[in-house]
Amino acid sequence: MKRIDLRSDTVTQPSPAMREAMAKAEVGDDFFQEDPTVNRLQEMAAQRLGKAAGLFVASGTMGNLVSVLSHTRRAEEVILGAQSHIYRNEQGGMAALGGVHARTVANQPDGRLEPAAIASAINSSSPLWARTSLICLENTFSGHILRTDYLKQVKSLADEHQLKMHLDGARLFNASVASGAKASELAAPFDSVQFCFSKGLSAPVGSMICGSDEFIKEARRNRQLVGGAMRQVGVLAAACIVALEEMVDRLAEDHANARRFAEGLATFCEIDIDPANVETNIVFFKVHGRKMTSSGLAARLHEEGVAVIGMGDQIRAVTHYGIDANDIDEALKAFQRVFASTASKK
Repeated sequence: MKRIDLRSDTVTQPSPAMREAMAKAEVGDDFFQEDPTVNRLQEMAAQRLGKAAGLFVASGTMGNLVSVLSHTRRAEEVILGAQSHIYRNEQGGMAALGGVHARTVANQPDGRLEPAAIASAINSSSPLWARTSLICLENTFSGHILRTDYLKQVKSLADEHQLKMHLDGARLFNASVASGAKASELAAPFDSVQFCFSKGLSAPVGSMICGSDEFIKEARRNRQLVGGAMRQVGVLAAACIVALEEMVDRLAEDHANARRFAEGLATFCEIDIDPANVETNIVFFKVHGRKMTSSGLAARLHEEGVAVIGMGDQIRAVTHYGIDANDIDEALKAFQRVFASTASKK
């Protein structure tokens, strides 16, 4: 029985074209900026996002950390979402390594930070308070899209207070494909953008930071600070080039499969879900009643060959390359078997 792994789009396997490109990659020493494949990838990524330059890094966490370190100084403050990946899932790296303080603002269900809440979190010039220097947003946020009109509002606020803006765009291309906005439009308000190759774009390793020439020069120094000179890394960059060339448009398939999954889940009386809330490739849902917890359902599904993640009182499932419509239908059958088994034990 095929295991249907919906835990994350980080579980993707590289495509045959990626494996071939990796085997044939021309490489050099990236520390000396002499790896031609990395250099080509950085130029391609920067062009896609409408930025001057790019820097290849090992992971999205590294990309966000390097970006924050490059925009801030010790004892300064960053405004970001209380549920953001940078704040909750990156080990407090900006505080531990940069001495930078986090000022959290509540995320709305769709990931937005209300502009009024951002404004109220900006510290004045009082010597009593850490100086606000940066605003960080996340797109997508739990599968939700931050759209260009909202991003322009935050940009106007940042400009008014002379603040920099960084985007954790791990799934930026999902946002672009689903919204119809170019990635460069979604990136335009930001001084720096990080996006991942190793999620929906299906490359085995790697993320990219894009920004101005001056910013990338500083980011290169900070990448070295956190151990990021990767030498003959063109073997990985080659897969990322394929990801940009061949894997962006197909993200629409993942979004369609996520909607198919959500609509199927909505037919079960045991599941609480609104399919209209599914915008990209991430599906969240809850279990009705007290007969089964989210972790209990996840464990039972695992026995049926379907892997999802229980997160508190809800479950997350993510569609990706390697999961097709037939897999979604088989996963829904697994739900049906689990619920039927539970009912028979009453």
